[in-house]
Amino acid sequence: MKIFIACSKHFYDKIPEIKEELEKAGHVITLPNSFDAPFKEEEMRKKSLEEHVIWKGEMIKKDKQNIAPNDAILVLNFKKNGEDNYIGGATFLEIYRAFEMEKKIFFYNPLPNNKYFKDELIGFNPRIINKDLSKII
Repeated sequence: MKIFIACSKHFYDKIPEIKEELEKAGHVITLPNSFDAPFKEEEMRKKSLEEHVIWKGEMIKKDKQNIAPNDAILVLNFKKNGEDNYIGGATFLEIYRAFEMEKKIFFYNPLPNNKYFKDELIGFNPRIINKDLSKII
């Protein structure tokens, strides 16, 4: 299966081990947009509002190109700043894009208890794998 990995840039350090395990199982992995430069957004913010807006828009548009050739999206959701199973805005948009494209949606951990979009996450009908990558089928 071809799988796009989506997560907060704060979790990028967890990707290599998970990627390796998935590849050993025969999956082909697509990494997040800014995997090679996780804090590029902060750099763009410092330049100017206009440059940040342009860069951010390009990243959001690029999600379509990244997700389209894949069969599924794996959302890595861990604890961040005291919030269990954190999902940020960009990751939410990637999940929505995958849903819109009728891709399988897997969550590494249970859904976050986010009052703003938990119902939407439920509506995407994701499969919760509870850290068990062998459940990605």
